Amino acid sequence: MKRLSTLAMATAAAACTLAIGVGNAASPETSPGVKDGTIGFVLTSRYWAVHQSPEGKVECPKGFNDGPREQFSQLFPNDGVKRTLLETQLMREGRQWFPTTSEEPFTFKDAGGKVSYGMDLDGKVKDSDFTSPDGAKGIDNQMYRAMGCITNYRAPEGTIYHFENEYVGRYVQNRFMIELTGVDSLTDDDDVTIKSYRGIDPIMADATGAQFIPGGTQRVDDRWGKFVQATWKGKIIDGVLISEPSDLTLPASATFDTNGLHRFKGLRFQLKLTPDRAEGIMAGYVDIEAFNHQLNTSWSTHHQSYGQLSAPSLYRAMRRLADGYPDPKTGEMTAISSALLVKFIRTNIEHPPRATASTEPAAPQAVQTSRR
Repeated sequence: MKRLSTLAMATAAAACTLAIGVGNAASPETSPGVKDGTIGFVLTSRYWAVHQSPEGKVECPKGFNDGPREQFSQLFPNDGVKRTLLETQLMREGRQWFPTTSEEPFTFKDAGGKVSYGMDLDGKVKDSDFTSPDGAKGIDNQMYRAMGCITNYRAPEGTIYHFENEYVGRYVQNRFMIELTGVDSLTDDDDVTIKSYRGIDPIMADATGAQFIPGGTQRVDDRWGKFVQATWKGKIIDGVLISEPSDLTLPASATFDTNGLHRFKGLRFQLKLTPDRAEGIMAGYVDIEAFNHQLNTSWSTHHQSYGQLSAPSLYRAMRRLADGYPDPKTGEMTAISSALLVKFIRTNIEHPPRATASTEPAAPQAVQTSRR
């Protein structure tokens, strides 16, 4: 009888333990990747969203744009005319840094077609808008029109496509991270907060070095990286993170450890989430002057020539196609709608310790003087 009682008690205890375990499995606190309602991701891949047809036949039926070398040959042919260095090479190099919107003698080829990656940034469906590959209407991505027929931005041969994508994760100590807080579920959650930071640590790779793996730690650069910090409100619907717009200064490092940046107005996230990864689109309006500065500080004229990219010609196209944030004095648009295709890997974001009463230096004591 005593043995039966002991067995019954053990069975009941096991059932209780199982019930507790099931309850914990359903708790958001034990959801994979989420700890205390928080999950962090670090950017491993980003490139400008250029939708491509085979050989560019749809979007670039007239071919691709010329680069600096081709344009130089047109302006200064080998015809026996003597020309100075000042009026040829230095003049053209000056156009990189001091671009104008004056008409140039080269025909610029805009990307066409009806399909593009991106988002509906203005809430309108216009004739100039695209349709996304999954059928969404009203896609704003005028940057695609400007750069879609420049081979430097096309996959897989484009130099900028390759290096800006490759170097984001592998060589540059200039990490872009997002941290989601208030997360109850990575599948459906009607209220989450997204914050961005700059990290300063390498991203953890597998044994081959070819792929990044989730985990590792990224320390927040809270001293020199405050310019990256921004906040969005968002929600998760069917595993996709969708955010409201917010401004962002994005570290835009390229090869050779450059440290450029892009300034976005009204940037939004649309990312497919898993416990280990986030992948999708960041879209917003890019400041044109900041874009041109980043381009020329990251890529010399020599390197732009590898993919037939003429910075002065692209600048003119961006100014002509600009569709956001008019200058309050002139009315000219200062930014252009755009989209980045991005990939993130889960990481543990380490914040600097906050000062407490025990760690703050003691307040100086008032000097007491005695009366005699």
